[in-house]
Amino acid sequence: MKKLMFILLLLGAVACQPVQEGAGEPVTLRLVTHDSFEIGEATIAAFEQETGHTVEIVKSGDAGQIVNQSVLSKNNPLGDVIYGIDNTFLSRALEGEILLAYESPQLAEISDELKLDSRNRALPVSYGDVCLNYDKAWFADSGLQPPVNLDSLVQENYRGLTVVENPATSSPGLAFLLATIAAYGDDEFVDYWDALRANDVLVTSGWEDAYYGAFTMYGGDRPIVVSYASSPPAEVIFAETPLDDAPTASVTGANSCFRQVEFVGILDGTEHEAAAQQLVDFILGTTFQNDIPLNMFVFPANEMAQLPEEFVAYAAIPAEPALVDSADIAANRELWIELWTDTVLR
Repeated sequence: MKKLMFILLLLGAVACQPVQEGAGEPVTLRLVTHDSFEIGEATIAAFEQETGHTVEIVKSGDAGQIVNQSVLSKNNPLGDVIYGIDNTFLSRALEGEILLAYESPQLAEISDELKLDSRNRALPVSYGDVCLNYDKAWFADSGLQPPVNLDSLVQENYRGLTVVENPATSSPGLAFLLATIAAYGDDEFVDYWDALRANDVLVTSGWEDAYYGAFTMYGGDRPIVVSYASSPPAEVIFAETPLDDAPTASVTGANSCFRQVEFVGILDGTEHEAAAQQLVDFILGTTFQNDIPLNMFVFPANEMAQLPEEFVAYAAIPAEPALVDSADIAANRELWIELWTDTVLR
């Protein structure tokens, strides 16, 4: 009888203990992200095997669209975790109060320069620099020195050499506009663009039209293009014939490259907060971070992550990237684009 009473008391004590999510039944986590999100199947499988949870990836447009949709659906969130908010839309996400604060232990391995939210609602996951790229062979053949900064583009000997993207229709186009604002200020950047227009700059609607249409590397007549610091290693990685060197290089002078920082966060209203924290920890950890460069061609935020050898050899990280406060971008984005349009496309 005493033994039976002991067992009943023990079972009762266990039943009164709160169930810890993540240690109980597995859940399905919805990861809301942008259309450019790619990661290895083995990487996602590693998380699922480690935790027992399942990850459902929900692609919902570009960075701006996933933020806007998440704000509009705040009371009925699209998922549990959101991946891909960038610093051009960060203020919109924070002001919309769609994210839960979470101080992941992985933050200890991430540079403070990337941490733009002091309350840890948006945690840095990756970064990439939008830079001018140039065709090395074209400049070697022409005898002209490659550009060293934004000022180079408005010099007479660079007339008609540059192609950029429209900031109203292109993410790298907007990033390059922001680089000029960081370099010349929100009062004088218009003068710079006026000079660039006078120097016969070409504007395309998007990156593919600029890079694969107008750039001399692919049959165009413009040896300078707005692209990414990761484009030179990409040229090597995807070359049909193995290359000993990258055929392009990036211009990394002070304020020449705009740094885009991407964030991950837990959506307020998730029913699986503890499991979502596990997913965020995994995304910021080295297993996931090591897989970022060759899938999304940006740099991992975790300083312990290992870069592919092509990134080490051919990607130049700017020492002084162009930075514009996310709140200023949110407040002035439409005005700056309107001023750019009036100056460049009038």
